[in-house]
Amino acid sequence: MSSLAGGGDPGSGDGDPPRAAERPTDSRKTEGRANEKKCSWASYMTNTSTMIVMIGLPARGKTYMSKKLTRYLNWIGVPTKVFNLGEYRREAVQSYKSYDFFRHDNAEAMKIRKQCALIALQDVKVYLNEEGGQIAVFDATNTTQERRDLILGFAQENSYKVFFVESICDDPDVIAENIMDVKVSSPDYPERNRESVMEDFLKRIECYKVTYQPLDPDQHDKDRSFIQVINVGQRFLVNRVQDYIQSKIVYYLMNIHVHSHSIYLCRHGESDHNIQGLIGGDAGLSARGKEFARALRGFVENQKIVGLKVWTSQLKRTIQTAEALGVPYEQWKILNEIDAGVCEEMSYEMIRDKYPEEYAMRDQDKYHYRYPGGESYQDLVQRLEPVIMELERQGNVLVVCHQAVMRCLLAYFLDKSADDLPYLKCPLHVVLKLTPVAYGCKVDMFDLKVEAVNTHRNRPLACGRHDVPPALLRRNSFTPMSSQDQVKRPRLFSVGNPPRTPLPPALDSTQESDEFTEKPENLNCFAPADSDDSIQK
Repeated sequence: MSSLAGGGDPGSGDGDPPRAAERPTDSRKTEGRANEKKCSWASYMTNTSTMIVMIGLPARGKTYMSKKLTRYLNWIGVPTKVFNLGEYRREAVQSYKSYDFFRHDNAEAMKIRKQCALIALQDVKVYLNEEGGQIAVFDATNTTQERRDLILGFAQENSYKVFFVESICDDPDVIAENIMDVKVSSPDYPERNRESVMEDFLKRIECYKVTYQPLDPDQHDKDRSFIQVINVGQRFLVNRVQDYIQSKIVYYLMNIHVHSHSIYLCRHGESDHNIQGLIGGDAGLSARGKEFARALRGFVENQKIVGLKVWTSQLKRTIQTAEALGVPYEQWKILNEIDAGVCEEMSYEMIRDKYPEEYAMRDQDKYHYRYPGGESYQDLVQRLEPVIMELERQGNVLVVCHQAVMRCLLAYFLDKSADDLPYLKCPLHVVLKLTPVAYGCKVDMFDLKVEAVNTHRNRPLACGRHDVPPALLRRNSFTPMSSQDQVKRPRLFSVGNPPRTPLPPALDSTQESDEFTEKPENLNCFAPADSDDSIQK
């Protein structure tokens, strides 16, 4: 591969662990695509691996966008990874001294930066060709046409599509805020003196400006695919979107707004079905559920949340919880609990006894398993995507929802995997406050001290493939793991509704959705999936 020229080193964000400059790639090979991560519906829309190439001067939010975009794409089921050149550079140069390292006439530093870029590109190749990745985010300044042309050549050699994301910002207040929020805590500045950091980083930016060549949509870059994000989302310029995934990237980037806000998540108050150990349905609140609704009103009033919006599902238990708040609220049908199909209003013991194969299959792969006539967690993520987009755009919002729905929303904000998502702990009568910070999300938990049953079911210790008949082992986006026949029927909402459609004799199976029973023991709703615990009886 030819060497890189021009000033294209990277901002300082977090990224994947840096590597030494020279090492064989053989040791990094994985089991390959035979063992690649299970993908969602969106991943089947990508017939070619894609490189997202960031462009922009330092302190323009490139790493912020890279991380958020990667989190979103992984959440919808497209395996994505960030390759941040700042991490590679910090591995090669153990101690950063000053902005002089980024001068375009610093020959020794330029050589190091070129080598770091080459190593990162080789890691991109390994990830996309051998590790089952589908999108690689190349997070660096990439400020010259020469650097971008070389990346395009690398992508063409390996048959990758390329989509450029350029962040352009000339607002000095935004730049200064970004430096103070993010760069002060960068490993480049261990002493973290605010004044000296600001001075050095502004000089670093000036070094890049000498060689910076923005994308040229009228001439040089008119045939390339890209989006220019101008002044953190005030305006956008989109050029030649090639495919479905690129359109999803544009859609997401046009919806994320950088503003201070918090998202409050809680489940409805305890319902009558919770007490009975029945899943799904449309039961009303129990006496303790109504007590929680009153406690929630006190919590909201004490928090003095400016401009709070309240969202609920269209199911009775969330509406009754919101009604007690005494404020306007919006009902969203897509916030309804996961549809348990023929297993609505059954207990897990009933499901295990009546449909043992379905029960076993759901334990084997809870995320991809779809209830007969109902939904899977994978389906639920797809359904909730518009909610995520609105939460990114809105100010302060309280979402009163359900266990499976709350798990999906939490997995997005906390960057949890599809394997862990169905086992996130979301106890009743607890409020989570999510506040976006530089490259992640701060979580505050409030237990409103109203007793409730525990609806959480731990991850089974070991459920091997031998537990399920071979004919039932089917899993992908279009035929998720489920029994051979899918009974289509109207969703049941309460015990008083007409009898559910019976399963055919050949179908003997299913398992859980939202509610179960027992007392909350651990309020750590975002702890990794309790793999050492046995299933509750």
